[in-house]
Amino acid sequence: MGNHSNSNWWIWKVFWILLIVTAVEVALGIIKPPFMMEVYFGTKLINHIFIILTLIKAAYIVMEFMHLGQEKKGLKLVILLPALILIPYMLFILLTEGLYASIMI
Repeated sequence: MGNHSNSNWWIWKVFWILLIVTAVEVALGIIKPPFMMEVYFGTKLINHIFIILTLIKAAYIVMEFMHLGQEKKGLKLVILLPALILIPYMLFILLTEGLYASIMI
């Protein structure tokens, strides 16, 4: 019976980490610090922070709930790097082209 409580420690660790990251996102959304409301690379800095925190949460969820954390480093990189490189690149293209299109109208 003592092992039963030890087998659930990882789910609580995951819960608290995701809760903290989500709480930071919610707090930033409510407070909206003035220095984060300045425009960088076509959008506000706070939007970049939200995108980064969302990517961190997504990668952590994949690592824990899809059991990728127990795999070898090479497999982790093959699965996570394309997403962590392509998503910001596509967002960069979307934001810069969207800014260009809004200026031309």
